[in-house]
Amino acid sequence: MALVMGILAYVVEEVKFQILGSEAYSLIFGPIVLLILYYINCRQIFEYDSDGEAIHLRNRSILPFIKPLSDEFPKYKFLKFETFRFLFFKRLYITVKGKSGNTILKYEVSYLTDKELNDLKFSLNKVIKNNKENIHNE
Repeated sequence: MALVMGILAYVVEEVKFQILGSEAYSLIFGPIVLLILYYINCRQIFEYDSDGEAIHLRNRSILPFIKPLSDEFPKYKFLKFETFRFLFFKRLYITVKGKSGNTILKYEVSYLTDKELNDLKFSLNKVIKNNKENIHNE
């Protein structure tokens, strides 16, 4: 919507007002930059469920044409996780044991609050601790 409004403002500026001059292009490029940032940071909804014997992770967008990410794997295959922050981007990297080696799953968690992210880390650390105890007991 911002892009459409920017294009309309640009057209009105060029046809009628002609106040901004060459700066009128910022009416189009500003919303394009915002659209690119939104697309990079596109999956706003993160769901996590560790009840039972499996971990279910889902990352989806409010936009219907962006395909959601969904993974489910047994808790015993979960090895480690890492969070990455850069400016307003937050990512979650999860390493899962597989048949042909370890797999790294990537999730967008930028829209989680700090408390939600800390709760997620606590839950994941609990799963790792239980896995280590189970391996040690066997």
